[in-house]
Amino acid sequence: KTMALSSDFAISIGSCDPSQQGLGNPSTGDALSVYKKYGGSGEEHMVSGSDDFTLFLWCASKSNKPICRMTGHQQLINQVMFSPDSRRVASASFDKSVKVWDGRTGKYISTLRGHVKAVYQISWSADNKMLVSGSSDSTVKVWCMRTFSLLQDLPGHSDEVY
Repeated sequence: KTMALSSDFAISIGSCDPSQQGLGNPSTGDALSVYKKYGGSGEEHMVSGSDDFTLFLWCASKSNKPICRMTGHQQLINQVMFSPDSRRVASASFDKSVKVWDGRTGKYISTLRGHVKAVYQISWSADNKMLVSGSSDSTVKVWCMRTFSLLQDLPGHSDEVY
């Protein structure tokens, strides 16, 4: 089982000591204004993936019932991860694929295929434009998140990539 928490609500604008304000110590109001300026939704979402091949998208602060059940993987899910902007979720599976989902609705977006064995790990680039995946097939693959296509196949490991 795996899970990830959206970091949409937590915005970092520098070191902050709540007892002091000024340069390097923005007030709560400053942080909130930056958060609102860059489109923070105010709702934290969580996604969980399971050995039953499904994912659930949650808004735990509102309900103990999931927003939606996400299906499509054919084997257990190893890892789920929100993009840095929380707009997308990626899931890695033993079914040799990575799936991309809408981070707010859970709607399926695309499947990334290219690995020939189980996909263990995924990681987003800081700008949300790329996703990397590591697999039991000893490769790392770099994916374009605009076209959902393979940008780079990086072989070289002599064993599985965790």
